Amino acid sequence: MPGTIALKVDVDTLRGTREGVPRLLEILARQGVRATFLFSLGPDHTGWALSRVFRRGFLGKVARTSVLRHYGLRTLSYGVLLPAPDIGRAAAGPMRQAQAAGHECGIHTWDHVVWQDHVRRRDAAWTRDVLQRSWDRFGDVFGRAPATHGAAGWQANEACWAQLDAWGLRHASDGRGRGPYVPLLPSGECRHVQLPTTLPTMDECLGLDGCTESNVHRHLLRATAAGPRDHVFTLHAELEGQLLAPAFEALLQGWRDAGYRLVALEDQAATLTRAELRRYPLAWGHVPGRSGELVMQPDG
Repeated sequence: MPGTIALKVDVDTLRGTREGVPRLLEILARQGVRATFLFSLGPDHTGWALSRVFRRGFLGKVARTSVLRHYGLRTLSYGVLLPAPDIGRAAAGPMRQAQAAGHECGIHTWDHVVWQDHVRRRDAAWTRDVLQRSWDRFGDVFGRAPATHGAAGWQANEACWAQLDAWGLRHASDGRGRGPYVPLLPSGECRHVQLPTTLPTMDECLGLDGCTESNVHRHLLRATAAGPRDHVFTLHAELEGQLLAPAFEALLQGWRDAGYRLVALEDQAATLTRAELRRYPLAWGHVPGRSGELVMQPDG
């Protein structure tokens, strides 16, 4: 019997916030479903990501997903040829629109490229400082504390998880895996629950096994049926909120036709019994179609 699919929207860039978020809000309103929006709140240094050119698999992903088409030359120039705009100051309006529409809103990161490329090797002081900037800016934009956190690029460290507990967050979605679990630190188990992304993302599917923008939704419908009963699906405002918007709406309709309940992360978290969840430490692994190692729920 179909279960639930929690929709997690990563918003990485200024363009994604200004253009992708409003379009996603229209699609979600037509479908009558809630989602969780996770916002990048500081500078947009997307151009710095070009330094990943030597990372295994990065050039292949760029070629498959046509990064220039989806992100645009201006966005890819931020921090290189153009100054990095401050997303939280320049695009607070669309963020507040998501909250006003009834969606769960939380922190994605302060600076997406900096967090994704450096957090794994940085210490607790650096991690807390970056997270605090995000927390403070979120309060400036929304007038309240964030409901959740979803790490940029599925990159985190133990200090990040400890800070989520210190803030009193009850759930987060920082990595990839099979289902909900309680994260473990050397000091003991965390108070929050991790809801890892369980399904491949659209950009991970494109260009593989005949998957195109016109049929990627069918690929994901098959992957959903073959997996566990409940899922977390991550989409990106820069992709599904722009050129992949038709594919995303077709995917939502396909899930609804199959009987899945589409919810925000907090709705899925509310159904969990903590005592029944497994405990896992921070671990890393690879995901097909994506370069580098990501936070990964261990096997077993």
